[in-house]
Amino acid sequence: MTDLTDETPKDVSDRAARPREKTLFDAPPIAEQERMVEAILFASAEPVKLTELAERMPHGSDPAEAIAYLKRRYEGRGVNLVRVGDAWAMRTAPDLGFLMHKEVKEERKLSRAAIETLAIIAYHQPVTRAEIEEIRGVAVSRGTIDQLLEMEWIRFGRRRMTPGRPTTFIVTPHFLDHFGLESARDLPGLKELRQAGLLDSRPMPGNEDEALEDTGQTDMFEEE
Repeated sequence: MTDLTDETPKDVSDRAARPREKTLFDAPPIAEQERMVEAILFASAEPVKLTELAERMPHGSDPAEAIAYLKRRYEGRGVNLVRVGDAWAMRTAPDLGFLMHKEVKEERKLSRAAIETLAIIAYHQPVTRAEIEEIRGVAVSRGTIDQLLEMEWIRFGRRRMTPGRPTTFIVTPHFLDHFGLESARDLPGLKELRQAGLLDSRPMPGNEDEALEDTGQTDMFEEE
């Protein structure tokens, strides 16, 4: 063992200048981690969670830090790094979405009942079938719920701790991703929907504002 007390200033300087031997526990430089995250997200068809990134990257990597650097790098570009629920994805910049219109256009339309049911679930989740029917004022057919489940826009939530323990419904990360939302808290309000032309402007009986707020009724979910 070397006696460090006998080292001269030149010895210390020479030792510091020598490259440190790498070990299996050394994480790649943050720039390299950033490239890894970019590659994984670019190739993934679905948003990727930080835990999944950590599992695929070398030991000691910090995907959260790499995400922060990568997010800043893509600001103002045609593709942005966005958060979807508790995951991350590469998505077209919102102002350039019109360029992708033909590629994402779907022929299938949601029925009015499905639109209202989806809106109620989005704005009132977690919500039971009975609560949806109470808000809408009409029964909800099994076909409507099945269609939304099949599209993966809603899923089953926790059962209510009430008699019968009814199932609740909530929206999915796929729904948030489709509409460019980070979370359900980012759903637009009544005023924003009107300004964007996404709200049915036909007059309704009684207090229009109150009726729409109670039902969560909106045309924002209708596919072209």
